[in-house]
Order: sequence, then C-alpha cells, then structure tokens
Amino acid sequence: MPAKPLYSRVLLKVSGEALMGDGQYGIDIATVDRIARDIKEAVEGGVQVCLVIGGGNIFRGLSGAAKGMERASADYMGMLATVMNALAMQTALEAIDIPTRVQSAIPMTTVCEPYIRRRAVRHMEKGRVVIFAAGTGNPFFTTDTAAALRAVEMGCDALLKGTQVDGVYSADPHKVANAERYDRLSYMDVLSRDLKVMDASAIALARENRIPIVVYSLDEPGGFAKVLTGAGRCTVISDAA
Repeated sequence: MPAKPLYSRVLLKVSGEALMGDGQYGIDIATVDRIARDIKEAVEGGVQVCLVIGGGNIFRGLSGAAKGMERASADYMGMLATVMNALAMQTALEAIDIPTRVQSAIPMTTVCEPYIRRRAVRHMEKGRVVIFAAGTGNPFFTTDTAAALRAVEMGCDALLKGTQVDGVYSADPHKVANAERYDRLSYMDVLSRDLKVMDASAIALARENRIPIVVYSLDEPGGFAKVLTGAGRCTVISDAA
C-alpha cells in the first residue's frame, strides 16, 4: 500500500455470507484467504485493523426465530456461528504471518480471549489484528450494531463494510438494472431513504460518534487497501456528505 492511508485505525465488518464464496452455505477457504491477504496489505501499510464477522453463512438467528425457534436462543446460536468464522479468519491471517487475537463477547476461554476493551486496544497498538466474535453478547442485536459499537469502543477512524457491490445503491443493483449508485451520503440520507446499508441502531451509533462508514466491494482483490488510501471505489457515509 504505497500511498499514505487516510485512517490509522479501522474496523472492517464482513458479513458471514461473504465467506461463502459461490457456495450456498458454510466457509469457502479461498474467499477467506483472499480477504486475509487484503487485510495483510493494509496492516503492512501501517493501519491498525480490527474485524467483526457475521454468522449468516452458518446460522441466521432471525430466520431461525421465524421458523418457530425462540428468538433469544436463535440469536445465541448465530453468535456461536460468528466464533467459527472468526477462528477461520484467524487461521488464514496467521498462515500469512499476521498476528491475531480473537475476542468473544461470550466467554469461551478454551478457544479465544474474552472481550476486554483495553486489552483489544493494546493488541492493535502492537500490530495485531483483533477479531471480535459473538456480536455484542446479547440477543436482539445484529452484528452491524456490534461492529458500530466496537468501532466506537476502539476509537476507530472509520468503519468499513465489505459487501458484494462497490458502494450503496438506491436498490439492489443485481435485481434493478437502473439502480442509482451514491458516492457520498449523510447518515440521515441512509435513514430517511431506508437504504439497506446497516441497521438503524448501527447508523445512529456511528452518527453520534462521528465515525464515517465506508462501503466497498470485497470482491475486488486489494480493494480494502485501495479504499483506505482514498483510491478505491466506495460510498462514504458521514455528516459531511
């Protein structure tokens, strides 16, 4: 990453579905390895990185609840799925010599650290990538909200959301051919237009703490580092839209 990065510390939110690759469920190792290489490029460029990974490729709490399962139990199952994804990402990163720590909001000390804010900050200061698992540790909150919360707690300069499209559109560009793409939006634009970027509580948290949200495509190799230097194609959501 030759250009100077715009941010010194960022949180990357990756959906569980992004880890499926072309599959219908589960973890595609090639996809995880590609995302890990993108993260390595950013870390070697001097950016402190932490991650929140969803669990939708393994289990969706809300869909489980819709099928008759009690919502709280379904959400806890979804949180456990995020731990599996976090361990897969940790393995991929450490295979390419990037030191990592997984911290879970649900304590499970046999496989990872419990979430401790000051310890997580210290890890990043030492150049380690911290992967936050198990959401907020509470049911009824999405991993979007967990990502915004951890970004605030870590003092991040930006929250990056890797998706399957190169920014925010007025509608799903895979379904609507003439969907409008936005380069910049305000937090209120996202809320008032009901754009499906992140849930409302995540947007509100970012807005209150003035953390810009940067939406970009995970499918472009090296896209993460490009966005961090302002060269990549993305949508920036902030007060200054």
